[in-house]
Amino acid sequence: MPPEKRVADIMSAARSVLAERGVAEAFVSEVADRAGVVEGSIYRFFSNKRALVEKVVEHWYEEMLDEYSAQFEGIRGVRNQLRFIIHHHLVSIKKEPALSRIVFLELRPAENYRSTRIFVLNQAYTQRVVEVVRAAVQSGEFRSGVSASLVRDMIFGGIEHRVWAFLRNEGDFDTAQTADAIADFVCDALAPSSPASEDPVATALSRIESVADRMESLLAGALPGKRART
Repeated sequence: MPPEKRVADIMSAARSVLAERGVAEAFVSEVADRAGVVEGSIYRFFSNKRALVEKVVEHWYEEMLDEYSAQFEGIRGVRNQLRFIIHHHLVSIKKEPALSRIVFLELRPAENYRSTRIFVLNQAYTQRVVEVVRAAVQSGEFRSGVSASLVRDMIFGGIEHRVWAFLRNEGDFDTAQTADAIADFVCDALAPSSPASEDPVATALSRIESVADRMESLLAGALPGKRART
């Protein structure tokens, strides 16, 4: 069997084992059984279980980025673009809760996280929000002075907080409704401030004065000795 095919089979088996058991209970021996190889073969390609887990997550990110980039290009409008990004992330979490938990709980807190390829892939994955927000600020759709990186952090941090019950197997979430709510909230919050509306009291007084002027004019025309012009 070519090495590329063997690696692909090992990673596919590892992904299914991780989905069922999580990192702690995922044993290399079970991965080997499912891949149809001896356990020693796995260590020819991966130095340890951690390296195998990281490679599975890298491959997951690559899948998401490929799908994400292909679909994003056809989307127009700031709100639609942000909604797509948010919805895509929610769907990814719902489809792969085990890999999501691994990223949130196992890989991201690690001391060497920022030196890993997963960190680089995550930056590429979340960078699209920064680009959309900067373009919206430049076009005037979002108010000036908005920090694009802060908006990115709030969106992905908010999503993570929102799905924790699901990842703990304690609840569920609707991907479409959640995406709509977050996109609407962000776009409404970042929209340029509208000009201050007129004082309602002053507006009412102006209207009353206008009506009074018209009535006075009509009454003057109806007084004795006054004739309407023909």
